[in-house]
Amino acid sequence: MIRLDDVGYTYPDAPAPALQHVSLEVPPGSITGVVGASGAGKTTLAKVIAGFIPQVEGGELTGSATVDGRNLAELSLVEAVSKVGLVIQNPFNQISGARYTVRGEIAFGLENLGTPRAEMAAGVDEVAALLRITDLLDRSPYALSGGQMQLVAIASMLVLRTPVLVMDEPTSQLDPAGTRLVFSVLDTLEEAGVTVVIFEHKLELLQAHADRLLVLADRTIALAGTPTEVLADERLSGWGIGATRYTRAARLARERGLIGAEVPLPVSFDQAAAVFGTGAGGAR
Repeated sequence: MIRLDDVGYTYPDAPAPALQHVSLEVPPGSITGVVGASGAGKTTLAKVIAGFIPQVEGGELTGSATVDGRNLAELSLVEAVSKVGLVIQNPFNQISGARYTVRGEIAFGLENLGTPRAEMAAGVDEVAALLRITDLLDRSPYALSGGQMQLVAIASMLVLRTPVLVMDEPTSQLDPAGTRLVFSVLDTLEEAGVTVVIFEHKLELLQAHADRLLVLADRTIALAGTPTEVLADERLSGWGIGATRYTRAARLARERGLIGAEVPLPVSFDQAAAVFGTGAGGAR
């Protein structure tokens, strides 16, 4: 389980904290999505959960952040990395540059852990097949498109088989097909018992795949609940967060009197079909 109790964090020389009074629990073997406007502190929170703060960034961390009961602030970076994998938003910054091929790049973390060669090769082949990048294994990481590089960065974390995976906007460089592939991989990881925390803007995919959503606003957790509960909340726009296309359509229909104010706002296709297809509030 991931647990944060009253966590606050201030970057070195920053005039104000980037996070304050953040408390949350993430059950094991689940997918938790985190949404928030730009500048809300999502990347900072991702680094806290991954143990990169304060070990790498410095600054002042208050409160307690634990994974499986271990205080992340008390772990070495090597220990933290063995528990939590972190996929950052910009794949260009995650590629090590220490290996000349995609195969070597994916295997780099396993090499550092002293993994036997045969086991390492099998692991690389497995994650490459999972992410459909087998044809890239002998190419240079720097000869790839941004989307291909992002899949390589994800593969380099998956191959480590950490019990927790934190992903900070992992689909920002991907086309729709690549994005759907990554979310399908998350479902596979959940089935295998991996705990996933994903920071994303793609609300409809979060609705379809996440077990729980957290809203980060005003440097803290402002709302938590199921995807349906969170994405239908009228306060999201005030926090700079959008809505699914189904919610936007229902709001427009409500404004035009096509559905009643008492009809719950849909956040998914199935919910929208129930609202618009049954004549709820006068719509048909």
